[in-house]
Amino acid sequence: MYSFKDKVTDKLSHLLPNSNSNSNSSPQANLGSKEGKSLSSYLSYVIPSIGFGGSKTNKHQHDPIPSDSVEYNYEKIENQDDKLDNYVDCSPPCNNLDLLKDDIIGEDQTSRRSSSSSEVFEEANEQPTPNISKKSLLNLTDDSTFISPELYEFFESCLPNIVKGRQWVLLYSTLKDGISLRTLIRKSAELSSPGLLIVGDRKGAVFGGLLECPLKPTPKRKYQGTNQTFVFTTIYGQPTLFRPTGANRYYYMCLSDLLAIGGGGDYALCLDEDLLTGTSGPCDTFGNKCLAHSPEFELKNVELWGFRHGSSPSRG
Repeated sequence: MYSFKDKVTDKLSHLLPNSNSNSNSSPQANLGSKEGKSLSSYLSYVIPSIGFGGSKTNKHQHDPIPSDSVEYNYEKIENQDDKLDNYVDCSPPCNNLDLLKDDIIGEDQTSRRSSSSSEVFEEANEQPTPNISKKSLLNLTDDSTFISPELYEFFESCLPNIVKGRQWVLLYSTLKDGISLRTLIRKSAELSSPGLLIVGDRKGAVFGGLLECPLKPTPKRKYQGTNQTFVFTTIYGQPTLFRPTGANRYYYMCLSDLLAIGGGGDYALCLDEDLLTGTSGPCDTFGNKCLAHSPEFELKNVELWGFRHGSSPSRG
C-alpha cells in the first residue's frame, strides 16, 4: 500500500510539468527520479512543517527547489501580470478634465432643451386667441358697449343679494332701441327687479346707478327708490361706488322728460328727454363727486339691464 506521501506525489506528477515521467512506471520509480525529488522538495517547501509520514519534518532534510521549477512559476506569474496589465490598458484614460468636460456638455444640452421648451411655450402664448363674445363669458343675454369682465365682477360684488347670480337681461339700449327716454321707461316694465342704468360720455367715462324697475314716471317732481340705490363711475382709475350717506332720501326721480339720481346740491346724474346730453355733480345723497369727465357731457350710449332667474335666448 502506498504511503500518503506517495499518493500526493503521484497526483501532483500528473498536474505539474516537471513531474511528467512515464505513466507506466510505478510511484516508487518516480520517487527515485530527479523529477520525483523535485516534486517532493516542492511539496516540502510549500508545507515545511508537516511530513508525509505524519511527523514533523526538518527543514534541512529536503533539497532546495530546482531553479527550473522556480523559473517556471515566476514566468507563469509574470504572464498573469502581463494579462492584467493588458486588461487595464484596454480601458480609456479618465481624468478630472474629461469628467468636467462631460458635465459641461450635459449641462449645455439640458440648457438647450430647456430653452427650446421655453420658446415653444412662448410661441404658444403668443398665438392669437379666438374672438369670443363677452356675453358667452359673462352671464349676459346681449353684448354690452361698456361691461368688461372686470366691471362685471365689480357689479356682481355691489348688487343686492336678491339679484346676485341671476342672468343679466338687456332691457334697453340706444344703439338698438333708438334715442328716447319714453322708450327706456316703457321697456323697464319688462322685468320687475332692480335695474342697472349704465351710461358713458364721449371721453371714455362709464358711470350710472341702480334704480327700481319698472320705472314709474310721476307728474310732479317726486323722489322714489330705496337705500339700495347707488351710483358709480370709472373716472378715478378703477370702478368706484357711492352708496347713500343717509343725509336724505333723494334716491331718484323719474318724469316723462327727465331721469335724475340723487339730490341735495346737484344731481349725481341727470339725463335729458332725448338721451343725447346729461349733467353730473356732487350731491348729498351719495356724497359723490362728478361722475363724468365734466359736469355737462354728451352721451355715447345708454343701457338699462334687468335681472332674472335662469336663461333664455338673446334679444333680436
